[in-house]
Amino acid sequence: MIEVTGLTKRFGPKAAVDDLSFSVKKGEVLGFLGPNGAGKSTTMRMVTGFLPVTAGEISICDISMINNPQEAKRKIGYLPESAPLYNDMSVQGFLKFCASMRGLTGSARREAVAKSIETCFLESVYRQSVGTLSKGYRHRTCLAQSLLHDPEVLVLDEPTDGLDPNQKLEVRKLIKNLGKEKAILFSTHILEEVTAACTRAVIVDQGIIVADGTPKELEAQGGGSLYDLFHKVTTFETPAA
Repeated sequence: MIEVTGLTKRFGPKAAVDDLSFSVKKGEVLGFLGPNGAGKSTTMRMVTGFLPVTAGEISICDISMINNPQEAKRKIGYLPESAPLYNDMSVQGFLKFCASMRGLTGSARREAVAKSIETCFLESVYRQSVGTLSKGYRHRTCLAQSLLHDPEVLVLDEPTDGLDPNQKLEVRKLIKNLGKEKAILFSTHILEEVTAACTRAVIVDQGIIVADGTPKELEAQGGGSLYDLFHKVTTFETPAA
C-alpha cells in the first residue's frame, strides 16, 4: 500500500531525510519513531505529496506520488501535525466542507460525514462550533476529516500529541481498529504508542532508519526495554528537520 524507496530530502547541505526505504501493507500499523528533529514530519510530508522529494520513489497503492500525485493523494487520509481548523464552523459544517473538497456530494456526503462523526465519537459535539471544543475533541475532528473518503491509506503525524491519558487511549484504540482494514503510517516520539497501537515500528535518527521490527522484536533488541533501545540508537540532540 505504501512503498518508499531511497527517499531523501535536503535543505541546502543538510540531509533531513537520508535514503529511507520502508513499506506498509494493508492491515499493518507502522509507527515512525524518533527524537524531535529526526526527520519524521519531513518524511510524512513527502509521503503525502506536501513536500517535493530531493531523491527517491514513493508509491501509494501502486500509484507514483512523484509522477501521478493527484491520483495518489486520493488514496490517502492525512492528519498533519497541528492540523488547521475553522473556529467559526460547527464540527458538522467543517466535515461537510472537507467532504465537498474531496468531491463528495448529496447522500454520499451526508453518509460520509455521519460515519466519520460516529467513528471518532463526535456525536455529543457535532453541532458545536469548533472554537468551543476542548483540545481532545478538536483533535478528533481533525482525525475525522482524514476518514471522510474512506481512504485505503492513513498518514497520521503525531496523532496523540497533547492529549490527556484517556484521550490517548481512545485514539490508540481507534488507530488499532482502523489498521485492520487499512495501511497506517503514523509518526510519534512517544514510545508507549508502539505496544499500544503498532504491528511494526521503525526508529529514525538524523534522517536514517536505525531500528526496524515488531514491538517484541524491538524490545528484544533493547534487552527487554524499548526505552533502552531508543537511547542506544538515537542521539540526545538532533537539529530541526
